[in-house]
Amino acid sequence: MTKLRITLEKIDFLPPDRVTDDTSVLTLKNLVFEPLLRWDNGFVRPALFESWTHSPDGCHWQFVIREDATFHDGKPCVAADILEFIDGILQAVDTFGMKWSYARYLKDATISAASPRVVEVRNPYPIADILDIFSEFYICRRDRAGRPILGTGRYRVAEFEPGKTAVLERMPLAQGPDQILVTACKSAEARLDLLKAGTVDAALNLERVEHRLEMDPRFQWGQAVNTLSVMYYLNCRDGIFRHENARLAVNHAVDTAAIATDIFHGLAVPSATIVSPFHLGAAKAGLSPIAYDTEKARRLLDTVDTDGIVHLRTPTFMPERAPEISGFVAASLEAVGLKVEVETELDRPEYARQIGRKEMGDMAIFDSSPHSTYRILNDKISSVPQAVWWQGYDDAETEQLIAAANQAVDDVAREEAYARCLTRLHRNPPWLYIVHPIDVFAASPGVAGLGIDHKGTLTIR
Repeated sequence: MTKLRITLEKIDFLPPDRVTDDTSVLTLKNLVFEPLLRWDNGFVRPALFESWTHSPDGCHWQFVIREDATFHDGKPCVAADILEFIDGILQAVDTFGMKWSYARYLKDATISAASPRVVEVRNPYPIADILDIFSEFYICRRDRAGRPILGTGRYRVAEFEPGKTAVLERMPLAQGPDQILVTACKSAEARLDLLKAGTVDAALNLERVEHRLEMDPRFQWGQAVNTLSVMYYLNCRDGIFRHENARLAVNHAVDTAAIATDIFHGLAVPSATIVSPFHLGAAKAGLSPIAYDTEKARRLLDTVDTDGIVHLRTPTFMPERAPEISGFVAASLEAVGLKVEVETELDRPEYARQIGRKEMGDMAIFDSSPHSTYRILNDKISSVPQAVWWQGYDDAETEQLIAAANQAVDDVAREEAYARCLTRLHRNPPWLYIVHPIDVFAASPGVAGLGIDHKGTLTIR
């Protein structure tokens, strides 16, 4: 029997009505469950849905479940299971007591079973972004003990101690090691020590070590730029950042390459717009980060009132290294003539709630994590829904471009439409763009078939 021992920051199988971007949880989910569709650098590929069709206008979609898809307890996966799963998410609430954004995206849609193997979506207007939405739904059921561990993926959960360990066993006919032993270890340094001691075969999220990571040549190393954006919301409703020139100025004022090199120890790349280079539309747009140019920043600030104090808010973590980034940004803004006060919030969940209530001061560091360009535009940029993370940005040209993207149906049209949105948001930024972190794993030299994707998920062949 072939065994693989890995260590992750955490071990958890979330309830079916929870969605997450946590790399540890996603690594487990990708082994045990299947997404309805598999995200692939902005586009989607078959997964639990093996194929799909749509009407020419993009209002009517049919998705076909993979033939012989079966849960780990032997129950066939049918359309009714998927409808129950989706309804659970649409009815559930997040940590703010609000319904998940998916309820807003699908508020006018009718989702039904056309047959046991076909899920049908009907909407009064084009809804090609259903593809993005379905790529985030990993179908699972609860077992007899109430644990949400029954999937249709390559591995079944043989043992599970929440927060500590999991034992995964390969399903018949699937590829990969016969058994995967997973242990939780919160400290990145401790995870690396487990690898060095030979206790595990692979360790994930080693970019989170406190100091510069030395990539010991005795081990295999893998890394990938994450789709997550470390950024600052700018208060576009009140204060200095109502002005386009002020928002552009602060983007010119901050040397994001230095943040990537010095604060992230080289394990990050500067951002160019609201999404990563791997989101839909980004490759087509081909944008470079806004140039570090303090003289241009000063000239732009000459056109706005800079007498007031800029209130910069930061938590102590999430994003990683938030206090260090905020100190660097504050000094950079002061260097071009702004007066900055940094306010640190020690309660991270409360910090998120405050941002959701628009209590953000003038700027607030955050991490933008959805893999969907559509979701980021809808949740955070567009003034039409004025969703929970929207911070007052209101630009008529951007709204026209978003509306056009929402009407695009085929992949080529959607990619081009989103590229135009991203280009406009590069020229008239709603945020201060900072970096995309690089995720890192290491493995023993004899281990084959490991990789890492742009979600930060450890992949196992």
